[in-house]
Amino acid sequence: MDGEGSDAAQRRAPYDPMPHGPAEVGVGPWPGPWPTGPGSEVYDEQLLAEGDRRNVVDRYRYWSLEAIVADLDTRRHGFHVAIENWQHDFNIGTIVRTANAFLAAQVHIVGNRRWNRRGAMVTDRYQHVHHHETVADLAAYLGELPGGPVPLLGVDNLPGSLHLETMTMPERVCFLFGQEGPGLSAGAREACAGTFSIAQFGSTRSINASAAAAIAMHSWIRAHADLSGDDAWRG
Repeated sequence: MDGEGSDAAQRRAPYDPMPHGPAEVGVGPWPGPWPTGPGSEVYDEQLLAEGDRRNVVDRYRYWSLEAIVADLDTRRHGFHVAIENWQHDFNIGTIVRTANAFLAAQVHIVGNRRWNRRGAMVTDRYQHVHHHETVADLAAYLGELPGGPVPLLGVDNLPGSLHLETMTMPERVCFLFGQEGPGLSAGAREACAGTFSIAQFGSTRSINASAAAAIAMHSWIRAHADLSGDDAWRG
């Protein structure tokens, strides 16, 4: 294995999610004549010339950012993700990255507008991220979306919370997560149509907020996502 100071380690892109794979992610400059004709408008000339080292699946190699977002918009799922941001929680970036992986409709940041983007690994560029001053503002926004109101469901191990594992998962839903540690704020609990908890069996009082968000999102995927075609991939 290459050491931290080796040439291979130094060549890695700073967002490289595969530290034990090839020294560089992505592909080099486009080989041969550049694409032309119908469909070629999705390509980015700079990426074709210099190579594409972004953390994107092969389907989107050499595509412009705008073309990728437009394609994702044709396939986005029916769930939203919201995170309270009162203490600049470092988990927010990781939650955004997971929301991108599961193709959330939108991500919502409630509270402080500034948030730690490092964990997102640039995936926030491909995700619709909205800011709301309060949870009440978020609830009002969700209530006016095309297609009808989107219910706001809190995910926290609060007394009286129902089991996420046995709930009937709505196809249109917004999962709301609180800060690491304090969990959902009092205002968030009041705004939610219900709260749900993730079953635990060990000695710890709670699991990491980003882990809880991933579990909730994947529960939606298991209930509603179409796994039969080419829209689902594993790397």
